Amino acid sequence: MLLEGKVAVVSGLGLGMGRDISLALAAEGADIAMCARSEERMSAVAAEVAELGRRAITIKCDITSTADCVRVAETVNDELGHLEILVNNAFHQGDFTAFESANLDDWKSTFDVNLFGSLQLTQALLPLLKQSGDGRIIMINTQSVQIVEPLYGAYAASKGALATATQALARELGQYGVRVNGVHPGYIWGSSVEWYLNHLAEQNDTSFDEEYAKIADQTCLGYITPSSEIAGAVVFFASPLSRPVTGQALSVNGGHYLSGP
Repeated sequence: MLLEGKVAVVSGLGLGMGRDISLALAAEGADIAMCARSEERMSAVAAEVAELGRRAITIKCDITSTADCVRVAETVNDELGHLEILVNNAFHQGDFTAFESANLDDWKSTFDVNLFGSLQLTQALLPLLKQSGDGRIIMINTQSVQIVEPLYGAYAASKGALATATQALARELGQYGVRVNGVHPGYIWGSSVEWYLNHLAEQNDTSFDEEYAKIADQTCLGYITPSSEIAGAVVFFASPLSRPVTGQALSVNGGHYLSGP
């Protein structure tokens, strides 16, 4: 198993990406510390991790709170004793408002989670990651950094800042053996995208299949990637397979956006 004996912290435990990342890491041998605002969701995923034979702890946390991030670090140290992997998965989707009429305080709220919250949790856990001598920080980013769509300004700008921060951390933390990389999904197949496509079909007087095809046909592989497949990229960055890789942004989108040479 690629991650046997490792401990991973995963933030932002929903029913999609956070769950699938936790299960993918656990399937490769990692124990999981989950931190999120919903105790109910974390408990459900923790039970699934336990079924895989790995240990899981849950820590209720708002990553915009300094005290909460410090408590996560203390709990991981006290209960698990070490840390090799941090996956910053928690996010704020933005306000979906045109910039011209946007309240910039709403933009700040998005930045507080996507940029400063992720960095705050990283900073709190950094001493443990440094102690490992082979720490891995994985930022779950987005294709919206490369393909910026109208009304996604707050979200795209905050994630763009996180992408730059990822490179800055890679430069600074490499001396401690800490690798820092970003995973950039496109559309992620799940309940929210399914709802969105049904909404578009009703709005445009089309069918669900037609709306799905409009997106899928823009990809090289012809389908919308599920979060369970995107989780494989996280396992790669967490594992010895990516030992010489840091400061990189990996597009995991079925070939929707093709990174330049």
